[in-house]
Amino acid sequence: MRVLDTEFAKGFIRMADDGFQQGWHERNGGNLSYRLKGEEAESIQDDLSEDREWTAIGAEVPGLAGEYFLVTGTGKYFRNVAIDPENSMGIIEIDGEGKNYRIRWGMSDGGRPTSELPTHLLNHEVKKRVTGGKHRVIYHAHTTNVIALTFVLPLTDEVFTRELWEMATECPVVFPAGIGVVGWMVPGGREIGLATSRLMEQYDVAIWAHHGMFCSGETFDLTFGLMHTVEKSAEILVKVLSMGGQKRQTITPDDFRELAKGFHIELPERFLYDKGAGAESSR
Repeated sequence: MRVLDTEFAKGFIRMADDGFQQGWHERNGGNLSYRLKGEEAESIQDDLSEDREWTAIGAEVPGLAGEYFLVTGTGKYFRNVAIDPENSMGIIEIDGEGKNYRIRWGMSDGGRPTSELPTHLLNHEVKKRVTGGKHRVIYHAHTTNVIALTFVLPLTDEVFTRELWEMATECPVVFPAGIGVVGWMVPGGREIGLATSRLMEQYDVAIWAHHGMFCSGETFDLTFGLMHTVEKSAEILVKVLSMGGQKRQTITPDDFRELAKGFHIELPERFLYDKGAGAESSR
Protein backbone atom coordinates (compact mmCIF):
# COMPACT_ATOMS: atom_id res chain seq x y z
CA MET A 1 0.00 0.00 0.00
CA ARG A 2 1.16 3.55 -0.70
CA VAL A 3 1.71 5.70 2.39
CA LEU A 4 -0.60 8.48 1.18
CA ASP A 5 -3.44 5.99 0.67
CA THR A 6 -3.49 4.94 4.33
CA GLU A 7 -6.01 6.19 6.84
CA PHE A 8 -3.31 7.22 9.29
CA ALA A 9 -1.62 9.47 6.70
CA LYS A 10 -4.97 11.03 5.76
CA GLY A 11 -5.74 11.67 9.43
CA PHE A 12 -2.30 13.19 9.98
CA ILE A 13 -2.71 15.54 7.02
CA ARG A 14 -6.20 16.59 8.10
CA MET A 15 -5.01 17.34 11.64
CA ALA A 16 -2.09 19.44 10.39
CA ASP A 17 -4.44 21.43 8.17
CA ASP A 18 -6.98 21.86 10.98
CA GLY A 19 -4.25 23.29 13.20
CA PHE A 20 -3.14 25.70 10.50
CA GLN A 21 -6.74 26.85 9.99
CA GLN A 22 -6.95 27.63 13.72
CA GLY A 23 -3.98 30.00 13.36
CA TRP A 24 -1.69 27.93 15.59
CA HIS A 25 1.09 27.40 13.05
CA GLU A 26 2.59 30.62 11.79
CA ARG A 27 5.48 30.14 9.37
CA ASN A 28 7.14 26.81 10.32
CA GLY A 29 5.77 26.79 13.88
CA GLY A 30 4.62 23.59 15.57
CA ASN A 31 5.10 19.89 14.92
CA LEU A 32 3.18 16.62 14.92
CA SER A 33 4.10 12.95 15.28
CA TYR A 34 2.24 9.65 15.13
CA ARG A 35 3.45 6.21 16.27
CA LEU A 36 2.37 3.65 13.69
CA LYS A 37 0.64 0.43 14.66
CA GLY A 38 2.47 -2.75 13.74
CA GLU A 39 0.03 -3.65 10.99
CA GLU A 40 0.22 -0.13 9.55
CA ALA A 41 4.01 -0.29 9.32
CA GLU A 42 3.79 -3.73 7.74
CA SER A 43 1.24 -2.61 5.14
CA ILE A 44 3.51 0.09 3.67
CA GLN A 45 6.85 -1.75 3.54
CA ASP A 46 6.84 -1.78 -0.26
CA ASP A 47 6.66 2.04 -0.26
CA LEU A 48 9.62 2.51 2.09
CA SER A 49 13.24 3.04 1.09
CA GLU A 50 16.49 2.15 2.85
CA ASP A 51 18.88 4.66 1.25
CA ARG A 52 18.96 7.24 4.09
CA GLU A 53 21.63 7.06 6.78
CA TRP A 54 21.05 6.43 10.46
CA THR A 55 21.18 9.67 12.47
CA ALA A 56 21.49 10.22 16.22
CA ILE A 57 18.21 11.21 17.86
CA GLY A 58 19.87 13.36 20.52
CA ALA A 59 18.18 11.36 23.27
CA GLU A 60 17.89 7.69 24.15
CA VAL A 61 14.44 6.08 23.86
CA PRO A 62 14.94 2.31 24.25
CA GLY A 63 11.21 1.89 24.85
CA LEU A 64 10.63 2.87 21.21
CA ALA A 65 13.19 0.53 19.64
CA GLY A 66 12.03 -0.67 16.23
CA GLU A 67 9.02 1.66 16.13
CA TYR A 68 7.94 3.70 13.10
CA PHE A 69 6.73 7.32 13.29
CA LEU A 70 5.11 9.72 10.86
CA VAL A 71 6.47 13.19 11.67
CA THR A 72 6.48 16.71 10.29
CA GLY A 73 9.79 18.01 8.95
CA THR A 74 12.05 20.68 10.36
CA GLY A 75 11.50 24.07 8.75
CA LYS A 76 8.30 22.84 7.09
CA TYR A 77 5.07 24.82 7.08
CA PHE A 78 1.86 23.23 8.33
CA ARG A 79 0.00 25.05 5.57
CA ASN A 80 1.92 22.93 3.05
CA VAL A 81 1.30 19.50 4.60
CA ALA A 82 -1.95 19.04 2.65
CA ILE A 83 -0.48 20.62 -0.50
CA ASP A 84 2.81 18.73 -0.66
CA PRO A 85 2.75 15.98 1.98
CA GLU A 86 5.71 13.99 0.68
CA ASN A 87 7.93 17.04 1.11
CA SER A 88 6.44 18.29 4.39
CA MET A 89 6.42 15.07 6.42
CA GLY A 90 8.15 11.70 6.58
CA ILE A 91 8.22 8.26 8.15
CA ILE A 92 11.17 7.41 10.36
CA GLU A 93 12.29 4.12 11.88
CA ILE A 94 13.99 3.88 15.29
CA ASP A 95 16.94 1.49 15.61
CA GLY A 96 17.13 -1.48 17.94
CA GLU A 97 18.69 0.52 20.78
CA GLY A 98 16.50 3.63 20.59
CA LYS A 99 19.50 5.88 19.87
CA ASN A 100 19.21 6.57 16.13
CA TYR A 101 16.59 7.05 13.43
CA ARG A 102 16.53 6.79 9.67
CA ILE A 103 14.08 8.26 7.18
CA ARG A 104 12.15 5.57 5.31
CA TRP A 105 9.69 7.74 3.36
CA GLY A 106 9.01 11.40 2.59
CA MET A 107 11.04 14.55 3.23
CA SER A 108 11.65 14.37 -0.49
CA ASP A 109 13.96 17.37 -0.70
CA GLY A 110 16.50 15.82 1.64
CA GLY A 111 14.87 17.31 4.73
CA ARG A 112 14.96 16.06 8.30
CA PRO A 113 12.37 15.45 11.04
CA THR A 114 11.26 18.29 13.28
CA SER A 115 14.03 19.85 15.38
CA GLU A 116 11.93 18.94 18.42
CA LEU A 117 12.13 15.22 17.64
CA PRO A 118 13.85 14.46 21.00
CA THR A 119 10.88 15.96 22.87
CA HIS A 120 8.39 14.06 20.74
CA LEU A 121 10.13 10.72 21.16
CA LEU A 122 10.80 11.14 24.89
CA ASN A 123 7.10 11.92 25.33
CA HIS A 124 6.04 9.02 23.13
CA GLU A 125 8.17 6.69 25.22
CA VAL A 126 6.52 7.85 28.44
CA LYS A 127 2.98 7.78 27.08
CA LYS A 128 3.48 4.34 25.52
CA ARG A 129 4.48 3.07 28.96
CA VAL A 130 1.90 4.79 31.16
CA THR A 131 -1.06 4.18 28.81
CA GLY A 132 -0.17 0.62 27.89
CA GLY A 133 0.51 1.67 24.31
CA LYS A 134 -2.84 3.42 23.76
CA HIS A 135 -1.43 6.90 23.11
CA ARG A 136 0.04 7.33 19.63
CA VAL A 137 -0.16 11.09 18.86
CA ILE A 138 2.01 13.94 20.18
CA TYR A 139 1.04 17.42 18.98
CA HIS A 140 2.81 20.73 19.54
CA ALA A 141 1.20 24.04 18.53
CA HIS A 142 1.68 27.75 19.19
CA THR A 143 -1.72 28.35 20.77
CA THR A 144 -2.13 32.12 21.06
CA ASN A 145 -4.19 32.48 24.23
CA VAL A 146 -2.29 29.86 26.21
CA ILE A 147 0.96 31.64 25.35
CA ALA A 148 -0.53 34.98 26.45
CA LEU A 149 -1.49 33.52 29.83
CA THR A 150 2.09 32.40 30.51
CA PHE A 151 3.00 36.09 30.84
CA VAL A 152 0.43 36.88 33.53
CA LEU A 153 -0.32 33.71 35.53
CA PRO A 154 2.08 32.00 37.95
CA LEU A 155 3.83 29.20 36.06
CA THR A 156 2.50 26.39 38.24
CA ASP A 157 0.45 23.33 37.40
CA GLU A 158 -2.03 24.21 40.15
CA VAL A 159 -2.85 27.72 38.94
CA PHE A 160 -3.06 26.90 35.24
CA THR A 161 -5.21 23.83 35.85
CA ARG A 162 -7.60 25.55 38.23
CA GLU A 163 -8.02 28.72 36.16
CA LEU A 164 -8.62 26.82 32.92
CA TRP A 165 -10.97 24.33 34.60
CA GLU A 166 -13.11 27.25 35.79
CA MET A 167 -13.61 28.67 32.31
CA ALA A 168 -15.97 25.96 31.04
CA THR A 169 -17.75 23.04 32.71
CA GLU A 170 -16.45 20.52 30.18
CA CYS A 171 -12.79 21.32 30.88
CA PRO A 172 -12.23 19.09 33.94
CA VAL A 173 -14.06 16.32 32.08
CA VAL A 174 -11.77 16.65 29.03
CA PHE A 175 -8.51 16.99 31.00
CA PRO A 176 -9.26 15.65 34.51
CA ALA A 177 -5.61 14.96 35.36
CA GLY A 178 -4.82 18.67 34.97
CA ILE A 179 -2.13 20.55 33.08
CA GLY A 180 1.63 20.66 33.55
CA VAL A 181 3.76 23.76 32.99
CA VAL A 182 7.40 24.02 31.90
CA GLY A 183 9.11 27.33 32.63
CA TRP A 184 10.95 28.96 29.73
CA MET A 185 13.70 26.77 28.26
CA VAL A 186 15.52 26.65 24.93
CA PRO A 187 13.41 24.39 22.68
CA GLY A 188 14.60 21.49 20.57
CA GLY A 189 17.06 19.79 22.88
CA ARG A 190 17.23 16.90 25.30
CA GLU A 191 16.74 18.94 28.48
CA ILE A 192 13.37 20.47 27.58
CA GLY A 193 12.35 17.07 26.23
CA LEU A 194 13.11 15.46 29.59
CA ALA A 195 11.29 18.22 31.50
CA THR A 196 8.21 17.74 29.33
CA SER A 197 8.31 13.95 29.54
CA ARG A 198 8.37 14.14 33.34
CA LEU A 199 5.09 16.06 33.19
CA MET A 200 3.67 13.55 30.72
CA GLU A 201 3.99 10.88 33.41
CA GLN A 202 0.81 12.34 34.93
CA TYR A 203 -0.68 14.79 32.40
CA ASP A 204 -1.79 14.68 28.76
CA VAL A 205 -1.16 18.44 28.39
CA ALA A 206 2.08 20.35 28.96
CA ILE A 207 2.46 24.09 28.44
CA TRP A 208 5.79 25.61 27.45
CA ALA A 209 5.99 29.13 28.87
CA HIS A 210 6.00 31.85 26.17
CA HIS A 211 6.04 29.18 23.45
CA GLY A 212 3.01 26.91 23.18
CA MET A 213 1.51 23.60 24.19
CA PHE A 214 2.07 19.85 23.85
CA CYS A 215 -0.80 17.37 23.91
CA SER A 216 -0.85 13.57 23.84
CA GLY A 217 -3.71 11.30 22.84
CA GLU A 218 -4.87 7.98 21.45
CA THR A 219 -6.15 9.33 18.10
CA PHE A 220 -5.86 12.42 15.94
CA ASP A 221 -9.39 13.53 16.85
CA LEU A 222 -8.91 13.11 20.60
CA THR A 223 -5.55 14.88 20.60
CA PHE A 224 -6.72 17.77 18.46
CA GLY A 225 -9.90 18.03 20.54
CA LEU A 226 -7.82 18.23 23.72
CA MET A 227 -5.65 21.01 22.31
CA HIS A 228 -8.72 22.85 21.03
CA THR A 229 -10.51 22.63 24.39
CA VAL A 230 -7.54 23.94 26.39
CA GLU A 231 -6.97 26.82 23.96
CA LYS A 232 -10.66 27.78 23.94
CA SER A 233 -10.65 27.81 27.74
CA ALA A 234 -7.58 30.04 27.64
CA GLU A 235 -9.37 32.38 25.22
CA ILE A 236 -12.27 32.72 27.67
CA LEU A 237 -9.85 33.44 30.52
CA VAL A 238 -8.04 36.08 28.47
CA LYS A 239 -11.41 37.78 27.89
CA VAL A 240 -12.29 37.60 31.59
CA LEU A 241 -8.94 39.14 32.52
CA SER A 242 -9.44 41.80 29.85
CA MET A 243 -12.74 42.74 31.50
CA GLY A 244 -10.98 43.40 34.78
CA GLY A 245 -10.54 39.85 36.01
CA GLN A 246 -13.07 40.15 38.81
CA LYS A 247 -15.37 37.11 38.73
CA ARG A 248 -18.85 37.72 40.13
CA GLN A 249 -19.44 33.96 40.12
CA THR A 250 -17.46 30.89 39.15
CA ILE A 251 -17.29 27.10 39.48
CA THR A 252 -16.35 26.33 43.10
CA PRO A 253 -14.31 23.44 44.52
CA ASP A 254 -17.50 21.77 45.73
CA ASP A 255 -19.02 22.23 42.26
CA PHE A 256 -16.01 20.41 40.80
CA ARG A 257 -16.46 17.59 43.32
CA GLU A 258 -20.10 17.21 42.30
CA LEU A 259 -19.09 17.25 38.63
CA ALA A 260 -16.56 14.50 39.30
CA LYS A 261 -19.26 12.34 40.87
CA GLY A 262 -21.67 12.95 38.00
CA PHE A 263 -19.13 12.08 35.30
CA HIS A 264 -17.35 9.33 37.28
CA ILE A 265 -13.95 10.97 37.06
CA GLU A 266 -11.24 11.71 39.60
CA LEU A 267 -10.09 15.31 40.08
CA PRO A 268 -6.90 15.74 42.14
CA GLU A 269 -7.68 17.63 45.34
CA ARG A 270 -4.53 19.73 45.04
CA PHE A 271 -6.25 21.69 42.24
CA LEU A 272 -9.33 22.38 44.38
CA TYR A 273 -7.64 24.73 46.81
CA ASP A 274 -9.45 27.59 48.57
CA LYS A 275 -8.51 30.79 46.75
CA GLY A 276 -9.95 32.85 49.57
CA ALA A 277 -7.28 31.48 51.87
CA GLY A 278 -4.57 32.94 49.65
CA ALA A 279 -3.60 29.65 48.06
CA GLU A 280 -3.40 31.10 44.57
CA SER A 281 -1.51 34.28 45.43
CA SER A 282 1.12 32.31 47.37
CA ARG A 283 2.01 30.10 44.39
